[in-house]
Parts: sequence; structure tokens; C-alpha cells
Amino acid sequence: MIDLIIKKFEDPDEIRNFEKGKFEILHLPNMTIGRATYKPGWKWSIDVSPLAESEFCHVEHLGMVLQGSATVVFEDGVVHELIKNDLFYVPPKPHDSWVVGNEDYISIHFLGADSYAK
Repeated sequence: MIDLIIKKFEDPDEIRNFEKGKFEILHLPNMTIGRATYKPGWKWSIDVSPLAESEFCHVEHLGMVLQGSATVVFEDGVVHELIKNDLFYVPPKPHDSWVVGNEDYISIHFLGADSYAK
């Protein structure tokens, strides 16, 4: 049996920093949760791609937008916008993403956090 665990993103287990953003990690038994914070102008293919050594993100995501707006675009070129309070699932197909507007984008990731920005 696992004892009660309480963690906060204000004291994350790990922080993955990159240009115009960061991804904070909390490790729990059998689960890794992430919080993405991206500044206006952030774009995955520019700011995270060098860390992932890939032109596009291939990580599967399940999360919720807490603040701001961002996009997800797949190889077909269709742009999908994610806004505050959206619960999103992004399959592990090659995709890009960028912040829309002048507000920071913040989202929680329940799936994919363990391999994101690595």
C-alpha cells in the first residue's frame, strides 16, 4: 500500500528548461505529471526540437490548458487551437505547437510527461 503523497509544482522533482519555456515534472508511483509554461513566441520546432533531436514532437499528450492558448498542427497542416479549460489528447504522430497571443501558456500533462523535452 502506498502512503499519502502530496507534491507541488512550486517544488518540482525535475525542471526541463528551454528557450522561452520550461516543463516541470512531478514523479509519483506509476505516474509522471508535467506542467508546461511557455512564453509568447515559444514554438516546439524551434525551442524544444534541439533537445529532442527531432524535427517534430512524437510524444503522446493528455492534458488540460490552465492559461493562455496554443496550437497543435500535424503533417496535414490543419491547425488546432487549445484554449483555457480545454482537455486535450494529442496522439504520438509528428506534430508542432506554438503559443498564440501575448499571454503565457500553461498546461498540465497527465500522459507523455516522462519523455517530453528529452
